[in-house]
Amino acid sequence: MTNNAIAPASTPLESQSVFSHISSRRKTTNSLATFLVYATMVIAMIPLVWVLWTVISRGLAPVLTLDWWTASQQGVLYHSPGGGALHAIVGTFTQTLIASVLSIPIGLFTAIYLVEYANGNRLGRITTFMVDILTGVPSIVAALFVFTTWITLFGFERSGMAVALSLVLLMVPVVVRNTEEMLRVVPMDLREASYALGVPKWKTIAKIVLPTALSGIVTGIMLSVARVMGESAPVLILVGSTQALNWDAMTGPQSSLPLMMLDMYKAGTSPAVLDKLWGAAFTLVLIIALLNVGARIISAKFSVKQ
Repeated sequence: MTNNAIAPASTPLESQSVFSHISSRRKTTNSLATFLVYATMVIAMIPLVWVLWTVISRGLAPVLTLDWWTASQQGVLYHSPGGGALHAIVGTFTQTLIASVLSIPIGLFTAIYLVEYANGNRLGRITTFMVDILTGVPSIVAALFVFTTWITLFGFERSGMAVALSLVLLMVPVVVRNTEEMLRVVPMDLREASYALGVPKWKTIAKIVLPTALSGIVTGIMLSVARVMGESAPVLILVGSTQALNWDAMTGPQSSLPLMMLDMYKAGTSPAVLDKLWGAAFTLVLIIALLNVGARIISAKFSVKQ
């Protein structure tokens, strides 16, 4: 009969004493990390809440009138109360819509190429490098580039279209980078399962990959729209200021909410001017918030349920 040495089992009291110190240390570390996370979140929320409160408290009163949404400032002096922001709202929507129609497809297809087809080839590396450069280009540089090409070289006049083209340069890298990251999050197993069933690659991307990443892609697109909606440098350089309503982005001056704010800032500090300035700021924030909420609802409705 063999004599096997059996190690004595530790008593419950010994096990508790061994792990109690480790458990306590981990609890302390976890509590400290949780406190730091919440503390930094509160610190980050302070300026955000402060800005929102200032904009809402000062800009709410002007937008509560019907004229603000249905009339322009044509025929109304800056220092006189009255008039509305319809000309600026129309200009903002027109310029942003043109920029979105041009930049969103370009950004989406570029990201799809980089993730699904490039495979680290030379064109993919060059494209990634150029996107990285465009991501850091200031808006004033994009505006000057469009001015030298669209206006000086090709002879077009300053207009809302020129502003939209400069916004395209700012939107495309944001859409590409965000869409690229969202597509990489989609598990490779989904693609391989689709390929195993004989589904072509383009159909796999259209029916499996894009719907799975739709929520994140829409969020990135709305972030890019929110960024370009508030740009002031392009409207200062590429379009003339006007208080009249102009639906045609190709001809003539066309106002926008950032340009209206700049006009009011230069007009002085009378109560009527400040009301219009803060009203335009609140209108811009409200439009961006409504677009983000609408985009979230759409993405939640049409994205793939996990």
